[in-house]
Amino acid sequence: MAGGASGLGEATARALHARGAQVTIADLNAEKGEALAAELGERAAFAPCDVTDEAQVAAAVEQAAPTGLRISVCCAGVGWAERTVSKNGPHQLLPFETVLRINLIGTFNVLRFAAAAMNALDPLDSGERGVCVNTASIAAYDGQIGQIAYSASKGGIVGLTLPAARDMASRGIRVVTIAPGTFDTPLLGALPQEARDELGKAIPFPQRLGDPAEFAALAVHITENQMINGETIRLDGALRMPPR
Repeated sequence: MAGGASGLGEATARALHARGAQVTIADLNAEKGEALAAELGERAAFAPCDVTDEAQVAAAVEQAAPTGLRISVCCAGVGWAERTVSKNGPHQLLPFETVLRINLIGTFNVLRFAAAAMNALDPLDSGERGVCVNTASIAAYDGQIGQIAYSASKGGIVGLTLPAARDMASRGIRVVTIAPGTFDTPLLGALPQEARDELGKAIPFPQRLGDPAEFAALAVHITENQMINGETIRLDGALRMPPR
């Protein structure tokens, strides 16, 4: 469970654990990750993990592998707000590279190591070895002003979903992406309640921010429904983001 110490990742870790899964919470935030693992107790462990670091991702997957890694969920990600060109000149290159490295390359890092671990397992009676669930965003489709780095990174995750699923179809490994809309996560937690309410009102129905538990419920359903494969599912209450 990459990025499993807070937000969407934490909710998914809780949901999978509640259904009997052995959960490895892989995250940069050791304090939150260890606290969550301790709270969940049996069948939960923490693994320090920077998704851009090959060795750390490999170690986290290795830690999860002895129990049979069948489910990988990646929720790790960051944002950055900057226009392509502003009064200060062109968009800075380093933030753009950083966002792509964490969001896109980090997701691919988790995907490739997790899938390799699944590939080493015997298939279940259904022929399935495992499922990889990635996290994009509706910004992949409706990127707003100043979201060029974030949108490009999330668009890349959408783009890799089908070819990755096709790559691993013969091995019985599914790849599915969730593209959430505006959710009540720590990223929005710093906003005043009035601003959070306004964001919720922009959603056609239900007119509120998404609950991380709703993301988790979809992630769990994906793990249970073998026919969902190679697809990106929008989870946004019919929201289509305006330019700003």
